[in-house]
Amino acid sequence: MSATSPFAKPPVRVRAGRLVLYTVLVAITGLFLGPFGWLVLAGLKTPAELAASPVHWLPQHIQWHNFTDAYRLIDFLGYARNSLIIATIYATLVTLSSAWVGFGFARLSAPGKKTLFGILLGSMMLPQMITLLPTYLIFAKLGMVDTYWPWVLWGLAATPYLVFLFRQFFAGLPRELEEAAIVDGCGWATIFWRIFLPQSWPVLSASFVIAFTWTWGDYIAPQLLLSTDRTTLAVAVMSTYVTSAGTPVADLQAAASVMYVVPILLIFLVAQRGFVAGMSTSGLK
Repeated sequence: MSATSPFAKPPVRVRAGRLVLYTVLVAITGLFLGPFGWLVLAGLKTPAELAASPVHWLPQHIQWHNFTDAYRLIDFLGYARNSLIIATIYATLVTLSSAWVGFGFARLSAPGKKTLFGILLGSMMLPQMITLLPTYLIFAKLGMVDTYWPWVLWGLAATPYLVFLFRQFFAGLPRELEEAAIVDGCGWATIFWRIFLPQSWPVLSASFVIAFTWTWGDYIAPQLLLSTDRTTLAVAVMSTYVTSAGTPVADLQAAASVMYVVPILLIFLVAQRGFVAGMSTSGLK
């Protein structure tokens, strides 16, 4: 059989290189999945096993009832619904508003555009704790505490990281697209909605997943702005499973945390192709 045959086996050196590559990838995957696997095991143990020294890696008697107990002790579906509402509202609005701002930075010309874009990127370095107290005072003055309006306003205001993603993606599209549309009499709003936005589905899906994950996992803002009935699942999981003395019940917290993480994993698995494509193409010109 000739060396150029499509059925020829790859050289030994190439196969060894692939084996090393796959081994490294499996090791990295295990490293990232390790904390989640430990969380699942913790949710199946008794409190004594969690507190044991040396560590018991595997549960001696699997405690499946931890998951049912964690589900029944609180209004799990109610808190999950609150988280879903807030995360969906914020993710949808911030994705669209960031796309609009990124389109402006990428395709429109204006004095001081580069300076404004530099200020926008610099704002990503500000920690959340700096704006926490002013944000609360503003929303308290406006009567928006214990409502979902703060997430609506945050969504309409766009966010620097997503603006950067959309700006990078839109900057790589050819100029002929808007030139042809302008010749046909289209305005910039029409160009954005009918030409650029439909082509940015990879960045749209990536931005939605990122924003949804941010809001679903946020603890500080719901704890600060929402009452117990309106709060999110993240706050409920961290503050509800405690004893009368205020000590956390670790096995129930672990079981509830597993159920809390599962929706995010499902959303990522469904949108992973668009997520990966959006993160890769947003850096290309």
